[in-house]
Amino acid sequence: MPDTPFALALTDILITNASEFVGVFDAAQGWFTQVNPAGVALLGYSSAAEFLAEPKRLLRTPAYSPSDWAALCEQARRTGRQEAETEISRPEGSIQARIELTYFEAANAPYFLVRITEQSRLHQAERELAQSVRRFEAVFANATIGIVVCNRAGAILSANQMAHQQFGYAEGELMEQFIEALVPNAAGRRHDSLRASFNEAPSVRAMGAHNGDLEARRKDGSVFPVEVSLSYFYIDEELFVVSYILDITYKKNAQQALISERQRVERLNAELEQKVADRTHALLSTLEQLEQRKDELAKALAAEQELGELKSRFVSMASHEFRTPLTAVLTSASLIEKYPATEQQPKRLVHLDRIKQSVNHLNDILEEFLSVGRIEEGKVLAHPALTSIPELLDDTVADVQGLLKPGQGIAQDVQCPAAVWLDASLLRKILVNLLSNAIKYSGENSVVRVRATCLDGQLHLAVEDQGVGISQEDQEHLFERFFRARNVTNVPGTGLGLYIIGKYLELMNGTIALQSTLDVGTTVTLTIPYENHSAD
Repeated sequence: MPDTPFALALTDILITNASEFVGVFDAAQGWFTQVNPAGVALLGYSSAAEFLAEPKRLLRTPAYSPSDWAALCEQARRTGRQEAETEISRPEGSIQARIELTYFEAANAPYFLVRITEQSRLHQAERELAQSVRRFEAVFANATIGIVVCNRAGAILSANQMAHQQFGYAEGELMEQFIEALVPNAAGRRHDSLRASFNEAPSVRAMGAHNGDLEARRKDGSVFPVEVSLSYFYIDEELFVVSYILDITYKKNAQQALISERQRVERLNAELEQKVADRTHALLSTLEQLEQRKDELAKALAAEQELGELKSRFVSMASHEFRTPLTAVLTSASLIEKYPATEQQPKRLVHLDRIKQSVNHLNDILEEFLSVGRIEEGKVLAHPALTSIPELLDDTVADVQGLLKPGQGIAQDVQCPAAVWLDASLLRKILVNLLSNAIKYSGENSVVRVRATCLDGQLHLAVEDQGVGISQEDQEHLFERFFRARNVTNVPGTGLGLYIIGKYLELMNGTIALQSTLDVGTTVTLTIPYENHSAD
């Protein structure tokens, strides 16, 4: 054993002059009995005496309760040495530090040599960076708007949970896509140039501010209105673009509802003003005759309003329905002029076929208008004749084959073995109209089913499709002139088909029933009596 002077010199070198906290902890007493000057400075005390004068003489370690400290000491006693990282409080602020406990005995009493090393700034910065990354990931993942990060080429590198929900992709599936997959086809033709322009001069801005409303495309191909803001950042001189996407479907619906309500109020105000003006004039000019003409005036006013609405519907529908085929005719005619050479005949035939289709479409529209006129003028009458229902159905189905979309088909189930007395011409027109609607409002690879049963003097005829369906609210107006269901306003049509069918059925003493569910399909059922008819 070294003599006392040598032992004191070692103590002075290893403890007193150490550049970090070194202290002696008395395990039996449960407090420090010695601490070096560096340790006093580290803990923020003015002297060792001030620290040792505290009643408990313990470290201020928020992360360690007395029981935790005791457990740490017990572990060091068993193993001889133990290390741990913790936070130490001091007057000027907390620090992150590493504590090292070394067990020894003196005079048969247990002690611990305690060393405390303050964590380096780099280590603290790494911890703070890791915390910052975790906070960023939490904010990114749980954001209530869609966030998509792309590289310069438009490849999606990252997308949060909300973005996957908005666009209908499974978690992580967006990282296999390019940003163009989220842009509708109509806008996608310009998206490459827009992205290139942004890459040349990136800036934080909102999209669509000067180009109207924006739409985004889901995985299933459906679109929805959005607001998009762009930002960017660089990593190692590589540009990354961040898109913040907000689904504004509810906002758009609310705006449309507000506009519709305002228009309705304005229309009601105009109607009210007109009624007041009409009635005031009638009161001043024909006060004595008002009582006698009250019913007549009310009917005239109702008829005028109905006529005005019909005119408005007709003008709106006709301008829309005529514009598309006429535009196609004009465009095709202009393009035909550009193909004068003989070898360009196939191209001319394509545009001539398009002109024929457009003319036929116009002819169909005009035929519907003329049919309505003839019906309302009483010029259409039922002329029953001996009719074979299976043959009539076969001929009608053959007539509409050209309307079928890819993969569509028509299935027949006819239980009418004997011929019946019916107006075959009216029934054929009804069937053509119903089958055309079923084909037009159904998607590709769907089946239109026609069922016919002749029983107890009545023909029961049902046409069932797998189309877009009709809302309950719209079903109440289907047999009105020029009425179009709101979910098919983008599909060509006059709104006269079911009105004409209803009038034809009245002439045949028949009835019509309709069952429909949105996005499931529609079934139209006709019941037409064929007894007590005689041939003309």
